[in-house]
Formats: sequence, C-alpha cells, structure tokens
Amino acid sequence: MKRVTARLATAATAVVVGGGLGAFALTPAGAGAAVRTAPVATTVVTRAAASSCATGKYQKQVETYLKKLGGYGTITVDGKQSKADCAAIVKFQKRFGIQPAAGLAGPTTFDVAKRLASTKTSACKANKKGITFCIDLTHQTTWVMKDAKVYVKPTVTRTGMKGYRTPAGTFKINKRTKKEWSDPYHVWLPYWQRFIGGRGFHQTTTYIHDKWRGSHGCVNLLPQDAKQYYGIGKIGSVVKVFGRRPGT
Repeated sequence: MKRVTARLATAATAVVVGGGLGAFALTPAGAGAAVRTAPVATTVVTRAAASSCATGKYQKQVETYLKKLGGYGTITVDGKQSKADCAAIVKFQKRFGIQPAAGLAGPTTFDVAKRLASTKTSACKANKKGITFCIDLTHQTTWVMKDAKVYVKPTVTRTGMKGYRTPAGTFKINKRTKKEWSDPYHVWLPYWQRFIGGRGFHQTTTYIHDKWRGSHGCVNLLPQDAKQYYGIGKIGSVVKVFGRRPGT
C-alpha cells in the first residue's frame, strides 16, 4: 500500500482598501496547494462625528434667553442647532443641574432659562450697605446683593408648595450649621441657614427641577449654590423674600 501523507497548509489574508478593492485568501486545496479564490466583498463603515446636539422644541427660545443672560458662549438666535449652540446649552444645563446635560432644548431647560432671564435684580430693593440675600418667589430664583449691587448672579431655587408657602418679608439669618437634622422630615439639610421659624436656605435633597414638588417652606438650593451662600452668610445677614410662588 502506498502511504500518502496530505499536508494541509492554511493561510488567510484579507486586505481592505478604502477604494473598494476586494480581498483574496489562500485556502487549502490538497497537499499544500493554494488556489486564488474569487474576490470577497467588503464593507467599510465610517461614522462621522456629530456636529451638534439634537434640536429641541424650545431651541429658539432657549437661544434667546441664553444670549440675554450671557456667559455661556457664542449663541446664534435662529432656532437651528449648531455646534456652538450645543456647547452653550450643555454648559447652561450643567451649571443649573439639568439632567441630562445633552444640549437638547427641552421644557426644563426652557423653564429655567426663562425664569432666570425674566428675573429683575432691582426688584429685591436690597440694602445700600452690606449683604442682602434676595428670593423671588414668583420666578423661583435667588441671588445675592452687596451694597445694592449684584454680588452673586441669580440662580434657581424651589420654595414652599401649597400649604407650606414661604412667606414674603424681610428677615435675618438667625442660625447656621453645615448639616442640620430635620426632625419633622427625618433628613439632613446641608448648609443650613435659618431666617424665619423652621424655614431657611439649604441644599436640595431631591431633584430641584421637579415642577410638581415644592419644599415645606424652605428655600432649596443646588449644592454649589448652597455652599456658596453658606460661605457668604452670617448671623444677622438680611434676607428679602418677595412675590409669590405660582399655585400657592
């Protein structure tokens, strides 16, 4: 008997060229033989980087408000999303804790931008000397004045809901603790600054932009704002509250 030894040599080579050339392979065909096969079709997928974010329902309105507010980059008010518009909206969303911060001009971004752009700092009637904390219940915004000039620009707040309305008036901070325990609601209140009864400034304990939710009379702040306010305030600092939260 003849002893036949078959050695199979397998080699595969694929070449992909942007111009669309096929690939060829060396495949087994007997004892070490190689046969060139027909070209194998290949597909090259190129994904271009997105030039901008998605366009939201309130694109033009948000562009208008951000341009008025300033400080968020170059804005073109035309209702069309661009790379620059996208970056400005994302920056704004990150500043005010709007989730997700993806550049889409949705209802929350629109609401926050409108409230801030509509706030008139002169309405606070701050003291001519010293620090005055201002709270606009109507627009749900707050800011700080020093010697009757804007010291900290307006930011968002959430005040008392129906049945727990934050009262309007002029008050003074009378207690400050970095972390206050709330006996009625069993929760820690970071950067607590009380100014009337059991009401005061503190860092929000929930998502501040939930429209249906209100506080139990306190002035809720974003974490960075609560910390900044705590660094500015002291016992005796003036707090002016005016307007009225819608629905209360």
